[in-house]
Amino acid sequence: MKNSQKKLEFFFDCSSPWTYLAFREIENLCSRQNLELLWKPILVGGIFNTINPSVYESRSNPVKAKASYSQKDLQDWSKVRGIKISWPDMFPVNSVKAMRGVFFAMEKNKVSEYVESVFHSYWTRNLDISSEEIMAELVGKLGWNKEEFLTYISRGSIKEALRLNTEELAQRGGFGSPTMFVDEKNMFFGNDRLRLIEELLTK
Repeated sequence: MKNSQKKLEFFFDCSSPWTYLAFREIENLCSRQNLELLWKPILVGGIFNTINPSVYESRSNPVKAKASYSQKDLQDWSKVRGIKISWPDMFPVNSVKAMRGVFFAMEKNKVSEYVESVFHSYWTRNLDISSEEIMAELVGKLGWNKEEFLTYISRGSIKEALRLNTEELAQRGGFGSPTMFVDEKNMFFGNDRLRLIEELLTK
């Protein structure tokens, strides 16, 4: 009998606070709607560089009223999701080591634990996740071998896997993080679209 379970692909980068919010709900959504969750780590900077450079312009010339509201919106959503988000000193951050590490966590079937730790370290504790020392400390607290982790994320095959995920998202019409696809073709962008996904699935 053919498996009729729908799939939800979650393209994400831990350098985005809105992605942290979506991450905190994505597994609950998949559980409620019987969706197979497929983790797709990317580098959102690669997306911005190739197809969405306007993000950099908006950062250098922000609309003050919009920026102020965005921070309020972020804190409102943080309350809803039950997390604390404090804007980190280092922003934007080079998340490449952290995102390569997702593949390591996938092999251990511990993606949720690892990704939560990365998000919490950066967005709540203001730790520099671009630092090899910080990442080694993080995986050590998860009970993983630090040297094994650092060797793994330096492999050419892992660098290529992250690059291919990023390119895949761009080719499929994505322009930021988080981006979700339901059954490959139906794309949704942003934390606030999770409810829309659920509403549509129940129609």
